[in-house]
Amino acid sequence: MHIIVCIKQVPDTEELSKVRINSRTNTLVREGIKSIINPFDENAIEEALRIKERHGGKVTVLSMGPPQAEEALRRALAMGADKAILLSDRSFAGSDTLATSYTLAMGIRKIGEFDLVLLGKQAIDGDTAQVGPGLAEWLNLPQITYVRRIELSSSKIKAERSLEDSFEIVETNLPALLTVTKEINTPRYPSLRGLLKAKKEKITVWTSKDLALDKERIGLDGSPTQVVKIFTPESPKRGKILTGEIPEIADKLISEMKKRKII
Repeated sequence: MHIIVCIKQVPDTEELSKVRINSRTNTLVREGIKSIINPFDENAIEEALRIKERHGGKVTVLSMGPPQAEEALRRALAMGADKAILLSDRSFAGSDTLATSYTLAMGIRKIGEFDLVLLGKQAIDGDTAQVGPGLAEWLNLPQITYVRRIELSSSKIKAERSLEDSFEIVETNLPALLTVTKEINTPRYPSLRGLLKAKKEKITVWTSKDLALDKERIGLDGSPTQVVKIFTPESPKRGKILTGEIPEIADKLISEMKKRKII
């Protein structure tokens, strides 16, 4: 069984205060910011490794991003993935979810045969949850989203997916694409041996020249979602604490509300 896991490197939440915005493209400037594997994608890696341990096969991890995304791929290798591929090219910069899912799909087509594609349900920097479904559409695959439990047979997969106030069981044929939630497992920590091995592993890097891409579908040119403006919201005004006896506080409150034309 061949499982492909698509992962994204995202800014570490502790580094968010350092994130800058490119004023020309209205996109995040990620260079120089400490990054991590998107937490939901770590669950996808873990689930792929568990399936491999139960059923055999191999796990390929795929990411699209700048050269520094190799760090995330090496961590995936340290966890136990067999191969890592990075799609990296300046022409991919500024991709929205449509352009991203298209580029990943072309990378998967170049990889070749597979049985299952796994992703985290969403990335913590964008929170759109659109790349997984978009990727399934480009690859013409059945998809199951928000998966919290998996049962696998030779040709079918049954998944329990989370809804707002319930869950449902969905079954489909392989190959298929699934997006997973944090409920599905607890990701393992890489072992020291795994970290040392991953450090020496060669990561395959594909640029736009290596993929059969339609140039009009990648990067900013291939992104119909255009960010018009990005700004930091103003800090809310500090509240005012009223002190005194209850009748006095009530009078002060009414006076303040009239002053602000609330009443």
